[in-house]
Amino acid sequence: MAEQQESIVSRAAIAGHPLHPMMIHFPVAALLGLVATDFAYFWTTDPFWSRASLWLAGVGAAGGWIASIAGMIDLLTVRRIRQKISAWCHAIIAVMMLSLASLNWMLRYRHGDDGFEMWAFYLSLFTAGLIAIAAYLGGRLVYEHAVGVDVD
Repeated sequence: MAEQQESIVSRAAIAGHPLHPMMIHFPVAALLGLVATDFAYFWTTDPFWSRASLWLAGVGAAGGWIASIAGMIDLLTVRRIRQKISAWCHAIIAVMMLSLASLNWMLRYRHGDDGFEMWAFYLSLFTAGLIAIAAYLGGRLVYEHAVGVDVD
């Protein structure tokens, strides 16, 4: 039987509940939903889906940056988290993903309803792939390293 490890307490928390894992669900859902709305627009050419994609890209990018503040506070202020390679990889992948999501939103905002461009779909797919990698690494931090988990 594996020995139980000591939990790593989050500094960005309310009543002991870490903020980052609470805040990240909506941006992730928005950015994954973006793939579906892009595909719907590609399939139907209905401008509704283009507008839905614009909003999902914006909510996903903005919400992700806000949630990342809590994660960054933990990364920079908790020594035991800083010592984890998984934490740094998670942070780097997340910044790459949020940068792409922000670019995706900005380009959509600038071009309006000029028509669907394949770059938008590719950016959405690439962002979704980076989300999957960041989620895997975040899961490792929680389940393998007990970051923000009360193990008592």
